[in-house]
Amino acid sequence: MYYSQHLSCICMPHAVLLQPKRSWSSSHSNAGKRLGHCTQVPRNVNLEKLRSGYLFPEISKRESEHMQKNPHASLLRLGIGDTTEPIPDIITLAMVEHVRGLSTILGYRGYGAEQGNMALRKAIAEKLYQDMGIKADEIFVSDGAQCDISRLQMLLGPNVTVAVQDPSFPAYIDSSVIVGRAGELEEETGKYENIIYMNCGPENNFFPDLSTTPRTDIIFFCSPNNPTGHAASRQQLKQLVAFAKANGSIIIYDSAYAAYITDESPKSIFEIPGAKEVAIEISSFSKFAGFTGVRLGWSVVPKELLYSNGFPVIKDFNRIVCTCFNGASNIAQAGGLACLSTDGYQALRNVIDYYMENANIIVDAFSSLGSNVYGGTNAPYIWAHFPGLSSWNVFSEILEKTNIVTVPGRGFGPGGEQYIRVSSFGQRERIIEASRRIKKFLR
Repeated sequence: MYYSQHLSCICMPHAVLLQPKRSWSSSHSNAGKRLGHCTQVPRNVNLEKLRSGYLFPEISKRESEHMQKNPHASLLRLGIGDTTEPIPDIITLAMVEHVRGLSTILGYRGYGAEQGNMALRKAIAEKLYQDMGIKADEIFVSDGAQCDISRLQMLLGPNVTVAVQDPSFPAYIDSSVIVGRAGELEEETGKYENIIYMNCGPENNFFPDLSTTPRTDIIFFCSPNNPTGHAASRQQLKQLVAFAKANGSIIIYDSAYAAYITDESPKSIFEIPGAKEVAIEISSFSKFAGFTGVRLGWSVVPKELLYSNGFPVIKDFNRIVCTCFNGASNIAQAGGLACLSTDGYQALRNVIDYYMENANIIVDAFSSLGSNVYGGTNAPYIWAHFPGLSSWNVFSEILEKTNIVTVPGRGFGPGGEQYIRVSSFGQRERIIEASRRIKKFLR
């Protein structure tokens, strides 16, 4: 449902307002005609096309309602993928040193380059894109991958066509709706009419059947995938790059969870020959460095990537960055540099190993129930299947019976129905307790 289906406005002069203003966040049961002053400015019609609530705030709302009914419950939050382990000292000390320097004449820094600290851009190129031919000036440091998704949507404009994995991270679709390229939401299917949904389930090894996928201008692709946890193989990514080349498409490749890959799956689309001619990669320090609150990410826009008229995409993205962004925090970038030092990177590897051990514990818990479980090998997410059941109903039952917060798969698209996503981000004792509850209450 859209808010526009529930809310309308009766505009009256200020002098005759007799009732206090009501919040737009009122529940549907209270929403209705609203007295108040209305401007002459129409609402953005694209925002009216969004679903009534973004997935994660809706989960938080239901969690809050559960706690009001069960105030003494010991809640375990394995839903929203927020990191929980402390950032290693070697990284935080680098940020502290930078902060202290800001109080000195020699150490003070104001605005930096919108594209990011060149030392950090070089470190990203050398540490994470070694032997892939990615240059430092093709890397744009940002305040996170999700912000970069929106900047790329602005770059590409409303008139391009889009394909997304189904299921996939909801920001790809919601930002496409906001810029005006998604069309209307089809209530029966849960899909937007102008978006191509590429089915990526266990029946096709979590990779779309490209032989039946229509041509689109843009292909959003996340590997390891959020929510399924599947990391695309080298052969799969070769097919994707070849498909994009044949169709003249651009791949927006989200590698935010690449550091969690434990097998031979590529950690970057640029490991695939020819990818620099068809792909932009976005990534983040959030999940591999625990920077969910620090906020730091990057995008790679190769110089070889050209529009249909031969103009380099990187030049337009640079303009977008300079116009819409003043650069990432100097403090966060100091931390990013420390993350990519030899000792800093090893310290982060230890934290990643900790989360992946958590994932093994959760996988074992669901497997013991006879559930088909995916993920947990190359990503910190477990994708558990409950055949024939509504994912929101499964979410509610797990919350009520075990006091564990998960994420209903339906929130990631129609292809997520019958699944829930469980995060392995958590302290070990809480993960073990969650495993115990799952085995006890869901058997």
